[in-house]
Amino acid sequence: MLRSPRALMLVATGAAIVIGGCSKPPPPKVDAATEQREATERAKQRAYGGDAVKALEQAKGMEADLNKKAIDSVEKAEKGD
Repeated sequence: MLRSPRALMLVATGAAIVIGGCSKPPPPKVDAATEQREATERAKQRAYGGDAVKALEQAKGMEADLNKKAIDSVEKAEKGD
C-alpha cells in the first residue's frame, strides 16, 4: 500500500490528469464553410495580400465563364452537324 505522502500526491496528480483529458472538446461555434467565407472576406480587406485574393476570385469567375462558353460552343457544333 502507498504510505508516503509523496507517492499519494503522485497517484492523485496522475489520476487528475487522466480524468481531465477524457472530456470531449467543445463543438465548433461556426461550421467550416462559414469560417472559410469569413476568412476570405477578411483577406480581401487586408492591405497586404488582399489584391491577390481578389485576383484569384476574379480568375475563378473567368474560368467558370470560359467553361460555360466552351460547353455552349461544343453543343452548338454538335447541333450543326
